[in-house]
Amino acid sequence: MLQDNSLFVASTARLAQSFGLAPQPPEARFAGRAPYLSRLEFVSPLRKVGRLQLQPPLFFALDEPRHLYNIEATHRDGAMTKPKPQEFQAEVGKLLHMMVHSVYSDRDVFLRELISNASDALDKLRYQAIAKPDLLEQDPKLEIKLTADKTAKTLTIEDSGIGMSSKELTDNLGTIAKSGTQGFVEKAKDGPSLIGQFGVGFYAAFMVASEVEVFSRKAGAKACNVWRSNGEGTFTVEEADTQNRGTRIVLHLRDDANDYLEDWKLEQVVQAYSDHIAHPIMLAGEGEPRQINSASAIWMKPKGEITAEQHKEFFGLLNHSSDAPALTIHYRAEGRQEYNVLLYVPGERPFDLYDPERKGKQKLYVKRVFIADDVGLLPPYLRFVRGVIDSADMPLNLSREMLQNNPDVAVIRKAVGNRVLSELKKCAENDAPTFKKIWDTFGPVIKEGLYEDFERREALFEIAKFKSTKSDAVTLKDYIEGLKENQTAIYYLAAEDASKASASPQLEGYKARDVEVLLLTDPVDSFWVRTAMGFEGKPFKSVAQGSADLDLMKTKDEAPNAKSDAPETASLIAAFKQVLGARVSDVRVSKRLTDSAVCLVNDGQMDRTLEKLLSRQKDSGVSISAPVLEINANHGLIKALGKMAQDKGDASVDDAAHLLLDQAFMMEGEIVAEPADFAKRLANVMSKAFV
Repeated sequence: MLQDNSLFVASTARLAQSFGLAPQPPEARFAGRAPYLSRLEFVSPLRKVGRLQLQPPLFFALDEPRHLYNIEATHRDGAMTKPKPQEFQAEVGKLLHMMVHSVYSDRDVFLRELISNASDALDKLRYQAIAKPDLLEQDPKLEIKLTADKTAKTLTIEDSGIGMSSKELTDNLGTIAKSGTQGFVEKAKDGPSLIGQFGVGFYAAFMVASEVEVFSRKAGAKACNVWRSNGEGTFTVEEADTQNRGTRIVLHLRDDANDYLEDWKLEQVVQAYSDHIAHPIMLAGEGEPRQINSASAIWMKPKGEITAEQHKEFFGLLNHSSDAPALTIHYRAEGRQEYNVLLYVPGERPFDLYDPERKGKQKLYVKRVFIADDVGLLPPYLRFVRGVIDSADMPLNLSREMLQNNPDVAVIRKAVGNRVLSELKKCAENDAPTFKKIWDTFGPVIKEGLYEDFERREALFEIAKFKSTKSDAVTLKDYIEGLKENQTAIYYLAAEDASKASASPQLEGYKARDVEVLLLTDPVDSFWVRTAMGFEGKPFKSVAQGSADLDLMKTKDEAPNAKSDAPETASLIAAFKQVLGARVSDVRVSKRLTDSAVCLVNDGQMDRTLEKLLSRQKDSGVSISAPVLEINANHGLIKALGKMAQDKGDASVDDAAHLLLDQAFMMEGEIVAEPADFAKRLANVMSKAFV
């Protein structure tokens, strides 16, 4: 037990000198405070290496050589100081198990991900060094180095980038966004093509490594720390010997991953996945390290000089996938603003497409210097587009706050957004199969622009496709061309899914007249359609809201209708109103029904689908209103009930009224409000019919 700090220093100094490990007097560094001193480090003038470890009772042992001489003393409670293992975030264990026991045949993606992370670290340092040049520490070289050690069976990926602090090592490597982890675990059957898309790229290292060490020193800081894990559920973070600025990842390779110790294999992987990384990737071996990637900014090359395979490689780097993009947009803008644009529309849906923050994934460069990837260069409804925009005019020393309001950025943002929509329109006109794939994947997101981007609404209408009662993908232009005689509106039905929409009784009168109705089944549809003024002079009108204006459009073989003011119909309406009370806002004869007995509509400013969507939001202040019950006066059941109400009074149709209303709710996809009452009434009616 250490009671006297000065006595301990003197004693250990003499012991260290006796081993030839330190001069007299020694240069010492302390960790902890006496009498809780945990470590005393001696540094020899020649910076020789070794470790002295104090173990009770005051026994010194020389460990395997290290850069410093450390004397570790016991705490008062006798326990040795060791890094405390920390558990990974929930669900990461599943992910690590998958990586450790990976059966993926293509494990090369681990190197792609680690190189991509290193490139990001270099980009961040280069950007931050514009305002703080001291961060470069007289070492402006920004590069990535790969070192294979066949004797130690380790592969090291090192960068001279921004580095990480102890807290950042814990936060960045000990946790993963929950949505990313869960999404990857759920879709793991799709294999390595998804690694990286889910924010789990670093953990791909465990596909080839039995242990991973991450040494890192943050630019501008002195402390160096190391993160260690064997991928079995815990990790440690502790202080480490000093190193150059940046991060050094040491992979202790498994026996079946020895091919990654071969130069030819590393070159092959880099050229396949990381050739277009903008920083040099150096391969250390015999002699001087040599560069194994082209390090060219592909977006600066002329369009005709880039092959489809090169586009696929670069898109894979941006999107962390091995798929080819569905659409490539590459051009150079000249004039008041000069900038290069290389954008890709993915062929598959990114996992974070519906992330609430709706952040874009376009990178902003200025003269090939990475600036930011969260500036919002495209509107949120185009957030799925990946790529690079490189300005030749903007200053390099712009803060992120200034970028949000920078007029040059605003000009680029507007012009590039317009160009993307223009290219999508060209694709729709010239390559229908490709556009169908794009629309099927991203249509619900693109339609967000119909609600929030008034300036581009007409351009969006030109590319938007909708399901309808006649087509799986109709444009508004095609719809207008198919208008029936005397049709004055674009009819639509908003519903929560396509099957409910197709079976809705509200469509019957329109189908009978061969009038096409748009089936809007995406949540955003209920919002944009209310704010849209119309298309080519025709307003949008819901078939489930207000009265149906079908009088001027006759069916081919229209049968005589029962009179809505017939005494028995009037008696039934009065009886239903009395029996149903506050469950309905009105009961009336329908002009939209041909086959069904009843249906529900709203007379308010919202249709029922929008009401239901808003009522689920806590602070919306919207509740579901009582609907209008419409009855089909030509339906045999309604005629019989009308006669019964006229002859026997309201009570005779009590059960029927509630059952028909519940039936109408069920046709809307809603549950019965009072299941017990529903069952009792149904039993009563069946007893009268069959007993």
